[in-house]
Amino acid sequence: MARKPQTDAEPPSFEQNLDRLEGIVKRLEESELPLEEALKLFEEGTVLSAGCKRQLEEAEHRVEILTKTAQGLVPEPMQDFSAGE
Repeated sequence: MARKPQTDAEPPSFEQNLDRLEGIVKRLEESELPLEEALKLFEEGTVLSAGCKRQLEEAEHRVEILTKTAQGLVPEPMQDFSAGE
C-alpha cells in the first residue's frame, strides 16, 4: 500500500502507524540485524505502539460519549489524551 506523504499538520493515521509497527516487528523477527539497527527499530516500535494505544483510547472515549448521548445522558467534555505526552 502506498503511503501518503505526511505534513507537520497531518499526523499519521492509526492504520499507517499500525502498518509501520507490523513492518518493524516482521523485520525484527525475520532478519539478523546489527544490534544498533535492531535497537533503533525497537525504539521506533515502542513509540508507535504507545501512539496506537493512545489513539485507541481516544476512540473508545468518543464511543462512550456517543453512547451516553444516544441514551439521553449528558456527555462529559472530551479529555485531551495527547497533552503532556
